Amino acid sequence: MSVAVRNTSANTLTAGKLPKGAPWGLLIVSWLIFIGVFALLQASGTTTDFNVVGAFFFGTILFDILIVVISMVVEGGRKAKDRLVTSLVTTAFIITLLPLISLIYTVISRGVARFDSAYFNESMRNVIGAGGGAVHAIVGTLEVTAFAALISIPIGLLTSIYLVEYGRGRLARAITFFVDVMTGIPSIVAGLFAYSLFALFAGPSIRAGIVGSVALSVLMIPVVVRSSEEILKIVPNELREASYALGVPKWLTIVKIILPTSIAGLTTGVMLAISRVIGETAPLLITTGFTTSMNYDLFSDRMMTLPVFVYTQYANQGPDATPFLERAWTGALVLILIVMALNLLARLIGRLFSPKLR
Repeated sequence: MSVAVRNTSANTLTAGKLPKGAPWGLLIVSWLIFIGVFALLQASGTTTDFNVVGAFFFGTILFDILIVVISMVVEGGRKAKDRLVTSLVTTAFIITLLPLISLIYTVISRGVARFDSAYFNESMRNVIGAGGGAVHAIVGTLEVTAFAALISIPIGLLTSIYLVEYGRGRLARAITFFVDVMTGIPSIVAGLFAYSLFALFAGPSIRAGIVGSVALSVLMIPVVVRSSEEILKIVPNELREASYALGVPKWLTIVKIILPTSIAGLTTGVMLAISRVIGETAPLLITTGFTTSMNYDLFSDRMMTLPVFVYTQYANQGPDATPFLERAWTGALVLILIVMALNLLARLIGRLFSPKLR
């Protein structure tokens, strides 16, 4: 018995198999090697900035080579091929994440310079160089996006309910076709449509937050319809049939059974639609314009939004470009934080209101 125990606890390398944590350890070692290489290049003056993305990319490539070579020596050719395919899948996943990591790192590193109380309490009124803030743009973004959601969510949800529960024949096919067409509309076209619509009644000089909300709703409605439609389709038909068998009307089945069952997915789809439009710049340049002053009224005068604020700060730099770039990067950081907060809110709502299965 003791001999058998000693044999089972033998070194995995001598048994022709790599240890369980060897691939992850080898990946970390490969990353550390290239982090050291890039750190040495920066210290020697060959490069000015430390390339985080390059270190992780080349470290992952080194991992692919090392894991195959080591597996070939220790485990044989067949297992080495399996390790190669697994490492390639891991590499594809890491390469997919690298642009996101690079974006977040760049925005945070450059945006924290003006992430202070003044940025969230002051506007750009009478500010020419350094100083100022983006409170007028933050308030404008929240108001314009909230009103766009107020327009789009009821229309999108009711349309998706019709397509899933009632839609049959030519009308349903026509609605589906036009929703697909709207999905591919360029954002600038949505802005021109909203501007032209309001210009017919208020004249060509119209610039207001409500116009921007309508433009964003044109972009948001097809996303809400498509995401909600797919969520409603996966609700089990057994729930509908059980409700109908109890004599419950169709409309009450939708309200009491189908919507509560799919509330988590519907909330996620709505938040994805909001995240899709909250960063749009082109339609808001046409419809809301830009201003340096605070404006709380959606129905009167120009209104600044964060995407337009970032664009104008970057495009209209003064003799000293540093404060303009700092305000632009901080605006991008705030926009990312708003989108993150919306997604966390969607998860919270989905968890609180989804049906509890016991």
